[in-house]
Amino acid sequence: MIWSKRILWVLFLGILYFNLSGCGYTSRSSIYPENTTIFIKPFANKIDITNETSEYNRLISYFPMLETKVTNAVVDRFLFDGNLKVAKTENADLVLESEITRYNRDALQYQDDNETVTEYRVSIFISMKLVDTKTGREAWQENNFAGETTYYMQGPRAKSETAAVADAVEDLARRIVERVVESW
Repeated sequence: MIWSKRILWVLFLGILYFNLSGCGYTSRSSIYPENTTIFIKPFANKIDITNETSEYNRLISYFPMLETKVTNAVVDRFLFDGNLKVAKTENADLVLESEITRYNRDALQYQDDNETVTEYRVSIFISMKLVDTKTGREAWQENNFAGETTYYMQGPRAKSETAAVADAVEDLARRIVERVVESW
């Protein structure tokens, strides 16, 4: 009986020691400690379909309401992350300005017997910049920043292009938030 109390006591002290000593990791943003709010300017759709060579390429280079879906996903991701609060433009410490520059659907895998595509990759490319509203200066700019996913046309993992676009939008939103709040 005495040994079991001692073992529990040592276990308790060990857990307490590890909890209090910690490794110093935090999920708080360290890149902009003085900034607590961000305004996400609605994404602009700057996909240029006039340069596409065929009607087919024009059709796969555009996805309706993509800019709205990306804007909403980025706002939702910032709300979920919690490092920066989403604010109106007049109350924001930072402003994220972005535009969608390209939407690609690339064939990745074909059936052996014919040229039927069985797997695609959907990629959404953007250009974005982060502006500090206190100084009016650009903190950084990224071009050709992308979110992507792959999807199958048949089989147990098959899904529609619309579902794949939703996954690519979520991937893009996650990457954008990580780029803004993480300093490594």
